[in-house]
Amino acid sequence: MLTIVTVTLLVTAFGGGDHPAPALTAPASASRLLPAGPPAFEPLAKVGALTIELPVNQSRITAIGYYAADDGALGLTPLGTQANQGLLKRLAHAIFGGGSGSPHWYLLPGGTGPSTSALDVGAPPGTDVYAPVSGTIVGIEKVILDGAVHGQRVDIQPTSAPSLVVSVENMAVDPSLSVGSSVTQGSSKLGELIDLSKLERQSLARYTNDAGNHVLIEVHPAATLALG
Repeated sequence: MLTIVTVTLLVTAFGGGDHPAPALTAPASASRLLPAGPPAFEPLAKVGALTIELPVNQSRITAIGYYAADDGALGLTPLGTQANQGLLKRLAHAIFGGGSGSPHWYLLPGGTGPSTSALDVGAPPGTDVYAPVSGTIVGIEKVILDGAVHGQRVDIQPTSAPSLVVSVENMAVDPSLSVGSSVTQGSSKLGELIDLSKLERQSLARYTNDAGNHVLIEVHPAATLALG
């Protein structure tokens, strides 16, 4: 994620992930930093029959993006509209329909896996993060960046898809949670979003008016994810 004429046209038409678009949101006001409560149910993506719901209150969202993860995460099917899609995709949707509706999301550069295998949901640090699926917590792991602990990752085995594990990270995890805890989609608080802006340049920042802090969600096959 950190990291001529005809050819340029094709790259612009199909890539769509390398050129910033105007941000759709304003900087967070002071009122947005107050507790906002759980989100209203809003599906963001699917993987098979499993639906990933919005993990933060709608009033806190700065932008939503997908990129290719490097760790074997499964490709997600985004719902809504790609806001930075290329010219040919826009023309195809105008002619044949589709590709419209909410939420709006961006395709980000980075990684070698499926292009939509990592989901970033942007929000200000301190935002409450809620479970994107209902299930059982099967892992809570510290996240090590530059040799230091920066937040934790929560792994949830969905009740409706026990062969999968949904990982949620970039949080300070709620101390009441432990392995074996049951969580409910959209109502169980997992923790609070942390600020990673001093550690890395976050790709989502090109589409927001802030540093691009975000909740990171990935889905892995349960048999291949190393659980703590």
